[in-house]
Amino acid sequence: MTATVESHGARIPLIGLGTWDLRGKTCAKMVEEALKLGYRHIDTAAMYGNEEAVGDGLRASGVPRDEVFITTKVWSSDLRARDFERSARDSIKKLKLPSVDLLLIHWPNPSIPLKETMGALCKMKREGVARHIGVSNFTVALIEEAVGYATEPLVNNQIECHPYLDQGKPIAASRKRGLSVTAYSPIARGRVKGDAVLSRIGKAHGKTAAQVCLRYLVQHDVIVIPRTSRSERLKENFAVFDFKLTPAEMKEIAGLAHPGGRVVEWGGAPEWDD
Repeated sequence: MTATVESHGARIPLIGLGTWDLRGKTCAKMVEEALKLGYRHIDTAAMYGNEEAVGDGLRASGVPRDEVFITTKVWSSDLRARDFERSARDSIKKLKLPSVDLLLIHWPNPSIPLKETMGALCKMKREGVARHIGVSNFTVALIEEAVGYATEPLVNNQIECHPYLDQGKPIAASRKRGLSVTAYSPIARGRVKGDAVLSRIGKAHGKTAAQVCLRYLVQHDVIVIPRTSRSERLKENFAVFDFKLTPAEMKEIAGLAHPGGRVVEWGGAPEWDD
């Protein structure tokens, strides 16, 4: 049984496969392998251009659809109501699924009224395109605004999160409003692998620095979706539930956060809380 986080009836597996930058047969193969290994959470997005491959991998795995949690996202240029609905329906068509488990606003877009976008997002839940809905890259202020406009429960805020970036404010704001938190780039796009602190802690547990990083997040009940195109990394990333970090180790890892720790920069990003 995969460990999960619950939010407004959504049971989201604590570890999933991120598929950003995976394409075609490589993407399908990774999804298939992940599900056969025991993963039960796959994250994709319209912007990734791989939803068809994700669906192919899901079917090739032989794992029943109702055992897998599928997340997709609508890109920031499609946040007008009509565009949003089209994008969401295109996603399930490409996945060859009647619905997704979680539909997110990928990035906020200040040029489009959030009230309009939230109306479309909630409509997709009511019409069965998505079982659950949420947001991504939302700051404290945007979380409050989104919750105010939502007529359906929001269950998740997906944000960049790893030991080098202090995300205490958006995590607290999300949880205050009942949203779970998913970490993308949870191993800081590979930067943690040579970290002396994480490597030393890992050695004490017979684990790698990346595994320590993932364990740190899941021990905080933050969902992680590491991306990989390598079978051995797929196995490594999943093996984080057979050890536990001590309070002293958790504190030391938290101390790695520093200004400039963010690894994902995008021109359309909001003004961050960190």
